[in-house]
Amino acid sequence: MSEIPVIDLSPALEAPGGGTPADRLRLGREIDRTCREIGFFTVTGHGVPAAVMDALRDTANEFFALPLAEKRRAIHAVPGTPRGYIALGIEALSHGNALATPPDLKEYYHLGRESWPDEPYYTSGEGRRYFIPNLWPERPAGFREAAAAYYAAVERLALEMLRLSALGLGIDEHFFDDKFDRHITAMRLNHYPEQTEAPVPGQLRAGAHTDYGLFTILNGENVPGGLQVQTRGGRWGDTWLDVETDPRHFVINIGDLMMRWTNDRWVSNVHRVVNPPDGAAARSRRLSIAFFSHPNYDAPIECIAPAGDAKYPPVLSGEYRDLKYRQTRLAAA
Repeated sequence: MSEIPVIDLSPALEAPGGGTPADRLRLGREIDRTCREIGFFTVTGHGVPAAVMDALRDTANEFFALPLAEKRRAIHAVPGTPRGYIALGIEALSHGNALATPPDLKEYYHLGRESWPDEPYYTSGEGRRYFIPNLWPERPAGFREAAAAYYAAVERLALEMLRLSALGLGIDEHFFDDKFDRHITAMRLNHYPEQTEAPVPGQLRAGAHTDYGLFTILNGENVPGGLQVQTRGGRWGDTWLDVETDPRHFVINIGDLMMRWTNDRWVSNVHRVVNPPDGAAARSRRLSIAFFSHPNYDAPIECIAPAGDAKYPPVLSGEYRDLKYRQTRLAAA
């Protein structure tokens, strides 16, 4: 495989009534084939308006261009809280896959859903660990509104992807509905700044890692120093494939929980964000927006293969995410 596949979702999303059953099954099977081979693919015809994508990208770029002292005012008052601004040197994603590397060369803004029902699942006990009010900076104007609109639009896409995925797996189309209806999806605005100093040995914009949840829906841009995925033939080897990240499309990759759910039928593949070439490092910055689709915190992740064949023990969705956050967080912001 020399490049990741491109899947046009428009027959299922833009056709009257959401596409015919035959169209949806065909797309589900295409997703299944791709996820068995590499676990990464690009989607077009996704239905998210370009204006919604552009609005968040523009406001995010404005925020990250602010002086560091002003950005730091958006750090959450409680250390370790996954909301607000996270500065350089705080995270090493490869630690979640037992690889010791220096801190990643990125800063990011961490946010979740903007509102939720006044019900115990969300507001008491364990729910308070996942449904946390977002923290918004004073500038730029419109940041909150742009982020909320983007989150809502991609949330709808995520549910459609889950239904198509179920068809591809040969299970009921709505299997995932009640496991995602109160989800704990986080979203990150990742900013990889210009590199005015050479990275230390082994330091990347984002170290080699897998994602934690169902799948990640990524909107990026094609600039030097970008996303690479490892081919399935060498999980921790040296065969890396460059991933084109067109700002009008989404790159989707499978996460650990979906791999566990499918008993390794689908692969949660290792990926990384590499440094720009030396000649471009001092002027090459990069922004990506990652929507980490994650099930309800109390959803049990159990093999959907026949009983007795499971490769992994059951785990609760929230517990797994908490573990990965602890492994990758290096210090207080």
